[in-house]
Amino acid sequence: MKKKLLFGFIILAMLLVTVLSACQPTTVPTNGEKPTPALPERDSILMGYACSLSGPLSVIHQSAGGPIQAAWTKYINEVQGGIYVEEYGKKLPVEWIIYDDKSDVGTLTRLVEKLIVEDKVDFLVGPTGTAPLFAVAPIANKHHKILTGLEGGASSLIPVMDALPYVFLNLSFSNWNQIPVLADIFKDNGVKSVYIIYIADLFGVEYNSESQLAFDAVGIDIVASKSVPPDIKDMSAILKDAQASGADALCFWGYPDQNILGVAQTIELGYNPKAVVTGPAANFGFWLDIFGPAAEGVTFFTMANTKTSPAMKEMYDFIYEGMPRAANDWWGHPCYWAGLQALQSAIEKAGTLDTDTIRDILATDTVNTVFGPTTYTNNLLDWRVHTGEIGQWQSEYPETVGPKDLTKYPNMVVTGDWVYPKPAWPTP
Repeated sequence: MKKKLLFGFIILAMLLVTVLSACQPTTVPTNGEKPTPALPERDSILMGYACSLSGPLSVIHQSAGGPIQAAWTKYINEVQGGIYVEEYGKKLPVEWIIYDDKSDVGTLTRLVEKLIVEDKVDFLVGPTGTAPLFAVAPIANKHHKILTGLEGGASSLIPVMDALPYVFLNLSFSNWNQIPVLADIFKDNGVKSVYIIYIADLFGVEYNSESQLAFDAVGIDIVASKSVPPDIKDMSAILKDAQASGADALCFWGYPDQNILGVAQTIELGYNPKAVVTGPAANFGFWLDIFGPAAEGVTFFTMANTKTSPAMKEMYDFIYEGMPRAANDWWGHPCYWAGLQALQSAIEKAGTLDTDTIRDILATDTVNTVFGPTTYTNNLLDWRVHTGEIGQWQSEYPETVGPKDLTKYPNMVVTGDWVYPKPAWPTP
């Protein structure tokens, strides 16, 4: 009797398995192919971000990519209620896995592999800086994972972008199209000579090289270009040489540490060039906190301000609400925001989270961002959509300045005239 009962239970269990299997939802084909399983349930879109929460690059992350990642997530989840994905028939909130690469490229590459292989994120964002971007771009591409770049960009990436179809860069850089615009501003306002101090790394070498080409093309003399190590503690000897040269403009192509040191020592020496231009540093709000009235007239790379358009003002107001002025970034933030908006727009246009479908839209279609209708050229946010390239501090406001001829720059919005010569440094 026990054997019969046991056999009966086995038969009943097999019947239940068969029935449950038959009840699993499938997509029924109409062309005779085997049915495909329905999509798995989704509660979110999973984003991966390996970035410099600590280490030397953390100051850039804290003022550049970090605030945008946090603000964009808040905007998507709390204001918009998620990103609508048609194949799921609902809006999906954004969820993040964030790792600290400690400003170390080796750690970064391992973490990006982990995000892709173990965590199985849908999309990658970041990392912090140009050299780290070089390191992880091939990894993302190898795994066919879309990487939306934030901080970082370089002319030396342009020739290899064809081999990196899953990598999209959003920040402007030397010949995309900052230095050509700066050269035009110099020419339009009578700058005849320039002295360049540049950091001896990828960033500095590139900006120095592009400056040689662009300034020479408009007849501006580069009287000297001097490289400095990243850990330099005293630029006074080079600055005295620059002062003795009589150059009209002094350009610092370094990162915040070198640019802050260089300008501070220029002020200490009482050296008053007619123009002072910095790479990443003066574009941040912390420049005003450091230099106060001495910030007046300093020129920097920018993209927009609150006067550029209603959409830009709305973005800035949302990002900077409750944020200390030090974290404001008038160069990178519109680009990073636009890059994330482009990804969102492509997802919504695709109606799916299929990587290749979204990649093709980003690479070839027009998407909507804070810049308006936006396109990528060779996976670079097209410089023709930029609303600014060069800014100048005027009465503690980051005006977008020049050039006078806007025919070459169709989307440029100039909000103020470039002041040249800049005011002399205030008396200490």
